[in-house]
Amino acid sequence: VEMIGIELATQIRDTSIALYEAAAAIALEKGMIIADTKFEFGLAPDGTLVLMDEVLTPDSSRYWPVEGYEAALAAGENPPSYDKQFVRDWLEQAQVNGAPWNKSAPAPRLPREVVEKTAAKYREALDRLLG
Repeated sequence: VEMIGIELATQIRDTSIALYEAAAAIALEKGMIIADTKFEFGLAPDGTLVLMDEVLTPDSSRYWPVEGYEAALAAGENPPSYDKQFVRDWLEQAQVNGAPWNKSAPAPRLPREVVEKTAAKYREALDRLLG
């Protein structure tokens, strides 16, 4: 609010909530929960608020299937997700020159199976949401 002012902050908040609520309702109809997401905004040269970057993809959102959600929570576990968490988990255990990766560039090369499993999760999310 200090950097952009109350009017613009309110517009961003209201737009974000409206986008999320509309998307969450559609996803729920398809058996998916949008656990979280991010929206990025900028200003056009004329000062108009613009939604930027990707929106509601598995890279910017965490999707959970409705089935199994309650059971996972009751067991104190995270529900299965359709997002990039699989890549994050692999990177957490990755070794570079025999030591844990220190999270500085360059990142370790992802093994083919990690890429393929991540792509499969993204395709499954797409199929569920659009199918």
